[in-house]
Amino acid sequence: MKHPLKWALLVVLALAICGASADPVDARPRVARGRSFEANKTFGLGVMLGAPTGLSGKYYLGADTALDFGVGFMRYYRGRDGIHLHMDYLWHPVSLASVPAFELPVYFGIGGRFFDFDDNNDEAYAFGVRAPLGIAFDFNRAPLDLFFELALVLDFFTGYREDVGADVNGAIGLRFYFQ
Repeated sequence: MKHPLKWALLVVLALAICGASADPVDARPRVARGRSFEANKTFGLGVMLGAPTGLSGKYYLGADTALDFGVGFMRYYRGRDGIHLHMDYLWHPVSLASVPAFELPVYFGIGGRFFDFDDNNDEAYAFGVRAPLGIAFDFNRAPLDLFFELALVLDFFTGYREDVGADVNGAIGLRFYFQ
């Protein structure tokens, strides 16, 4: 593999396989905090479908902050197909529902992305800024969450033509938490 992005994708997939072999842990009970959200999980991996389609991960840094990442493939994005990598810093300021079985936190954040694509038979790439907004269905008694996310993206393209473009990406996904 001559392209460094393909090596990075292999490393991320190897880490995902190692994480998948770890024993899952039971979700911890949440502290009652009214309508605020407090994470009871630490690290999860799963899949997302949409733009992009691929691997999704989330690591909680604190009670209501997290890093999330995605590695996937985007097809026909602005007429281009390619590999997509992103990482976002997320805040979970409020939970829309808090019942014994689940929490329904809303989250937003800021992050970046890298998109490597083939544009008119010319290797090109884009660096972008992401602003995700989403909602998660976070189970209290199981190490799972389901999520729906929309992200505003501002891309800076390189290659045969320099360009700037704005778009919206959307994905749904499922993550399994290991700790």
